[in-house]
Amino acid sequence: MPWAVGGLRLGRDWVAAPDPAALRARWALLTGSEGTERERLFRPSRVRTPAAGAAALPGQRSAATARFTDAPGPCPDPVRVLREPFDEQWLLPDQRLIDTARPELWRVRDEHQVFLVEAPGPLPLVTAHLPAGRLGRIRPLHRRPGGAEPNLAPGLPALLGERYGGWATPEDFLCWVLAAGRPGPRGYEVPLAADPARWRAGLELGHRLLTVQLRGARGGEPPRLPGGRRPYVRSAVGAWPHGLAYDAGSETLSLGSGTVSPVPAGAWEYEVQGVRVLEAWFAARTAHRGPDAEGLEALGPAEWPQSWTSELLALVTTLALLADLAPERAAFEPGPGLSAEGLRAAGVLPPPGWARRPASVLDHHEEGPGGQFALL
Repeated sequence: MPWAVGGLRLGRDWVAAPDPAALRARWALLTGSEGTERERLFRPSRVRTPAAGAAALPGQRSAATARFTDAPGPCPDPVRVLREPFDEQWLLPDQRLIDTARPELWRVRDEHQVFLVEAPGPLPLVTAHLPAGRLGRIRPLHRRPGGAEPNLAPGLPALLGERYGGWATPEDFLCWVLAAGRPGPRGYEVPLAADPARWRAGLELGHRLLTVQLRGARGGEPPRLPGGRRPYVRSAVGAWPHGLAYDAGSETLSLGSGTVSPVPAGAWEYEVQGVRVLEAWFAARTAHRGPDAEGLEALGPAEWPQSWTSELLALVTTLALLADLAPERAAFEPGPGLSAEGLRAAGVLPPPGWARRPASVLDHHEEGPGGQFALL
């Protein structure tokens, strides 16, 4: 997957939040302020200030491009993003507010796209939403909208199809990465199996991992726990839960006086870089009520939204299934691999320079700062 892009750098945390209504409230407060108060709320950086204009983000044609100080415009509709590992939140898609928005990723973001994220840890992240956090390098599965061109080294699909006795799709390769990729000194290292049987075994495992991570996106079925088990709300979450706790004996997760069960131990213990995912998820939703919250970041829901509880139930299922698959993935052996010499001889390695750069995908003019057409 030669084309890789660094992660988005938001520059100010208030432009993203778990609750889209909070983002609209923050926009209203910011645009209703003036002078030094607007400057303080905005939190300017070297790259973005209220007095600076920016181009419209691709796909967000209603976005304003005038200087924020002069004409903020209407609040853009928040879009779903992956903010932290397994934590889907919302973002204000206005490039005037974002230090490094990566427009090249927005150009290929559509209902066909899937993003592979080289996040810290043994398992890469895969998401149907634009990654917008401190996650790692991003590799889109497709170089153009509509899934028209795979982000694979030219010649690789044909070589794999010939080697394994059938055409290998971009999704096949993505599944293989999930099953066989391992962290290395230069990023994830992905050996290619010489044995077709090992390739098929890796695809089967990788497909299950992909299905779990996508959580029903792209037309798939939401994953479910085996044996008919399903986490339920046993006691309603109160107006605002003040803590998160877990009881392994009863497999119960407590949010204040509210309880959810069954929550398998694997879901509670699932960690990324030594941090429990469920605890990080809960902390992100209570941050606006913390003592360190100030300015726009302190604006959030006054009561716990019911939608967050639904998201929690889906997240528990995702983490439990990934925990169940972790031993199988750790034990998976791709066997003897195709040699780098053979891939070079087939013209697959090294990928040409153009494959490492974004494709030209413009089918319309993009509006630059101040309403001018962007020159690309």
